[in-house]
Amino acid sequence: MSPRHAAAPAPEERAAVVTGLGLTTALGGDVPATWRALLDGACGVGRHDFAPPEGPPQTYLAAPAAVEPGTVLPPAKAAHCDRSAQFALVAAREAVRDAGFEEVSVLAASGSRLAVVVGVGLGGLTSILEQNHRLHTRGPGRVSPRTIPVMLPNHPAAEVGLMVGAKAGVHAPVSACASGAEALWQALGMIRDGRADIVVAGGAEAALHPLALAGFARLGALSRRLDDPEGASRPFDADRDGFVMGEGAGMLVVESAAHAAARGARVHGRLTGAGITNDSHHVAQPAPGGTGCAAAVDLALRDAGLHPEQVRHVNAHATSTPLGDLGEAWALEQVFATCLDDVAVSATKAAFGHTLGAAGAIEAVLTVLALRDRTAPPARSLERVDPEIGLRVVGRSPAPLPPGPLAAVTTSMGFGGHNVALAF
Repeated sequence: MSPRHAAAPAPEERAAVVTGLGLTTALGGDVPATWRALLDGACGVGRHDFAPPEGPPQTYLAAPAAVEPGTVLPPAKAAHCDRSAQFALVAAREAVRDAGFEEVSVLAASGSRLAVVVGVGLGGLTSILEQNHRLHTRGPGRVSPRTIPVMLPNHPAAEVGLMVGAKAGVHAPVSACASGAEALWQALGMIRDGRADIVVAGGAEAALHPLALAGFARLGALSRRLDDPEGASRPFDADRDGFVMGEGAGMLVVESAAHAAARGARVHGRLTGAGITNDSHHVAQPAPGGTGCAAAVDLALRDAGLHPEQVRHVNAHATSTPLGDLGEAWALEQVFATCLDDVAVSATKAAFGHTLGAAGAIEAVLTVLALRDRTAPPARSLERVDPEIGLRVVGRSPAPLPPGPLAAVTTSMGFGGHNVALAF
């Protein structure tokens, strides 16, 4: 599948540049801490007990956030937000400040040309279940009046929109584990179409709850390596047996090149293309041969005007499930067939687990950082690449990326057959 050049690249003034980055993950509460820990081979996965409302606690592997969002946000704001929105606010605030807006009020002055897009997978699950428990144990009068706002999938997007004063649109794509990446696909379109000058975009998730963990376990999707937490999430490894759930958020400030230049903003990189497809095959399994993912990557490269040979790095979705990793590997092997040995493929969920709706946005931030530092991050638990996988997977040590012009792709896939690819 050899991509063609895009027929008409976006006018330079409407090119999309990344001016701000924000993260909160199991590795750290911000971008520097997460990136440093990732390159050092740290791991945020451990054994944790989760107690259902009734019955004994159950032990699961999980990757909870390294920094509690409630310790970072003003107490009143934290108390009125679901945990997913708390993560979104923490990462968005860092991204906005990184973009050069020390005071949110300065950014809010651009409100009529400022948009927000924040994707979620399970969204306000923990708040829904907490309030349902209150209803049944304490009565309807003890249900929080905030229940409806915090249970809605647009809650994180709405809170970020309120924080920055966005008036050009506040959107909340929900496409399972591809939600955060789809938010950036939408942001790119808004910049190119001239509907916004600045878009604060990303994804957030906080679903470490006994119900979600039990549900994924019953699907057979979770790793069962309780005796080896740090080696449990092992994408592309021959002995992988499922993923580990994590939580957190990733946010980017995406801006038109003209607007960024006019205010003298520092540019981390360019978001040059995006592709989105659906398998229409199965609600929880990828299409045979990875055809849907391959098509999304092909579309992203064509949209960016790139040939496969110009890409030197891929941050893969790579959740550590047997079928998912194999399907994605086949997809990447199709697209990069002529240059497989030149593409360093990173599988970063090995370090901070699968953050569901936040994953695509977190990994987009990491892709930008990899380009900035010319370093592909490691898969710290990789021991032996599955012999059916023909990719050049980055192992336990970071891999240097070559000098000269550099392009990278990140991929996301989600239940329902969603596929999103982003080119930077």
